[in-house]
Amino acid sequence: MIWLSTGWKDYRLLDCGGGQRYEYWGGHYLVRPDPQAIWQPDGKWDRVDAIYHRSKTGGGSWQVFSLPEAWKIKYRFLTFNIKPMSFKHTGVFPEQASNWDFIYDKIKSAKRPIRVLNLFAYTGGATMAAAAAGAEACHVDASKGMVQWARENMAASGMASAPVRYIVDDCEKFIRREIKRGRRYDAIIMDPPSYGRGPSGELWRFEEDIYDFIDLCTGVLSDNPLFMIISSYTAGVSPSVPEYILGKTVVRRFGGSTESNELGLRVESNGLSLPCGHCTRWEAGL
Repeated sequence: MIWLSTGWKDYRLLDCGGGQRYEYWGGHYLVRPDPQAIWQPDGKWDRVDAIYHRSKTGGGSWQVFSLPEAWKIKYRFLTFNIKPMSFKHTGVFPEQASNWDFIYDKIKSAKRPIRVLNLFAYTGGATMAAAAAGAEACHVDASKGMVQWARENMAASGMASAPVRYIVDDCEKFIRREIKRGRRYDAIIMDPPSYGRGPSGELWRFEEDIYDFIDLCTGVLSDNPLFMIISSYTAGVSPSVPEYILGKTVVRRFGGSTESNELGLRVESNGLSLPCGHCTRWEAGL
């Protein structure tokens, strides 16, 4: 079974097909490309406030009919600032909500102080879920703009004073410094890109770097870690691959168990589940 994010009210995947999604985002209707939706759509796309068009030369742009520059949506106790931006993004990956629920529930049920490290942390959904559950968090991303966006989301969620450190840095360099400083974390969350560059031009390729990076991250886990989450949107990489890597690194050192699956969203028009990347979770043993 796919891990579905079913708790949304302000977001709905109304229909998809022909390589596109038709979505409801808190009162606004967007059409965006989706490479998984290769079937024909089932519903009528009667209202469209903006369409993202891909360019044949790379990237793309929004065609806006009626849309504010920014607005807010909620997921349970979290509030997100939505801003349609380049490369079809809005600032939220709604399929990640199943991970936010997992994070919140695990930290709440731990009944002890938990310190969380969120790497490649984007606009902070996982950071907010951890903070809302009472954890101390460290939010790391190479983009200054994304880190500021995460701060804004935290403030919008009423958590501006939560114990969160915001770090603009290359994630690998940050981990190496944390190891030297002796700082440890009870949970690690990461959503590494397929390809990227750090603030100083550091090159990242998922297939080449992910094993060594996960192995490095074990060096900042506490003596009694709680969980680890790895999300991936890298095409051609099976959900089993991060699970195997965790088995060779984290499980060998700390025991526990791993589970991997696709992340997905329910399509309202036909009841199908649209796959949206995948995720691997490690949990400590009882």
